[in-house]
Amino acid sequence: MNALTRDLKQLVELAEKAAPAGGHFRQKIHLMPPTGWLNDPNGLCQFKGLFHAFFQYSPFNPEGGVKMWGHCTSRDMVHWEYQGTALYPDQPFDCHGAYSGCALVEDGRMYLYYTGNVKLEDREYDYVLAGREGNTVLVESEDGFSMGRKQLLMRNEDYPADLSCHVRDPKVWKQDGRYYMIQGVRTKEDVGEAQIFVSGDRLSWSPLKRIRTGEPFGYMWECPDYMDVDGQKLLSASVQGLEGDKWRDQNVYQSGYFYIEGDILGEYSLSEYQLWDCGFDFYAPQSFVTEDGRVVLVAWMGMPDCPEYGNEPALAEGWQHCFTFPREIFIRDGAVRQRPVRELEKLKRKVKEAQDRLEAECPSAWEADITGIQGGAFRAVLGGGLALTYTGSRFEMRFEGPEGERISGGRRLRYQEMKSLDSVKILGDASSVEVFVNGGEYVFTTRYYPETRTLEAEADGAEISLYSVEL
Repeated sequence: MNALTRDLKQLVELAEKAAPAGGHFRQKIHLMPPTGWLNDPNGLCQFKGLFHAFFQYSPFNPEGGVKMWGHCTSRDMVHWEYQGTALYPDQPFDCHGAYSGCALVEDGRMYLYYTGNVKLEDREYDYVLAGREGNTVLVESEDGFSMGRKQLLMRNEDYPADLSCHVRDPKVWKQDGRYYMIQGVRTKEDVGEAQIFVSGDRLSWSPLKRIRTGEPFGYMWECPDYMDVDGQKLLSASVQGLEGDKWRDQNVYQSGYFYIEGDILGEYSLSEYQLWDCGFDFYAPQSFVTEDGRVVLVAWMGMPDCPEYGNEPALAEGWQHCFTFPREIFIRDGAVRQRPVRELEKLKRKVKEAQDRLEAECPSAWEADITGIQGGAFRAVLGGGLALTYTGSRFEMRFEGPEGERISGGRRLRYQEMKSLDSVKILGDASSVEVFVNGGEYVFTTRYYPETRTLEAEADGAEISLYSVEL
């Protein structure tokens, strides 16, 4: 531990010790920072039976700052225990931030790969073609808690020459005895793509091939992720720079996936881009495989570079942002579906049930299941101002009326066209809602800030059940 690491460690501990206790909007079942700012999930894995979640962390300022890796662990992905800061920006190759990355678990060891961010100071730099370093770094751990020496693996000059300075967010996997790493890139022509590297020893990496769409698609693909879900290969990416009518009513940046036909390491084609989430607050998702074989996805419940809406009530409590609740990803009828991880089921207790219509005050953490919807009409109002509706062929998440304006933090409307509606699952926490439509065919996520947590739901013929989540 060098002098800078020691000082940063002490400053973080002081900031956490001084953090306000409690808070009306602090989450109950979502991983969130002890204080300050959280963004991308990093290094998600199950290691020796224990779930590990690292996260981008700025403890000194809830509006962001220099990034390090916070660390939480869990036995069930519901109860999270904060373990302190795992990685500090304390080397010349990561001095402006230990940015996003992944975990590879192999032979009883954890290998953490991440981007070391450096921004040089000069008014001449545009920080796209010059002035930024995106260094690929490796840290090993034998127990998931104690970190070894940082190893600098690649600098910008080690990447293909047609790439800009924006190369980041490594995700690593092993296949047929070799190691592969995918990183998000922005070319010098301002085109977003993904670059695959290959290694025989986890340490020495060489460029292998570029993954791209037929036509340019955005200017940057952040947080790329390659996954196998029930035999279907997927490429996930958070894409910046999408323009046109299709994206006009969506978020400033999108997070979605392509179905892969063929072999991503050989001949392949990518499907049309599909959104992971149709709501307001969802970015930088990362997947991992549990020891029992499930593919689980976690995202940052936030959105970068979005002045239209914010989280002022959380800021007033000294923190900002959280993770989405972990979701199992699976294939049904040939298409991707999402659902809350099954560990949640053991903690649910039925509070109330009704047919056609239900009104209730909700616990701090709760789930509502609306099944058997007939005729297609559905409406639910949460906190007096967040409306979920389905009429005709459009599902909407809308903040409406004076109360909606007050609790929304500036959020207004997100929607998705769909042919029919048969079920809605709503997972609510102190300041968030995740809505799983038609068995996870579509998902809508948002932060919101109700003083009273109420639910009014109605749908002809539907069975409506409200559950508390008991921690």
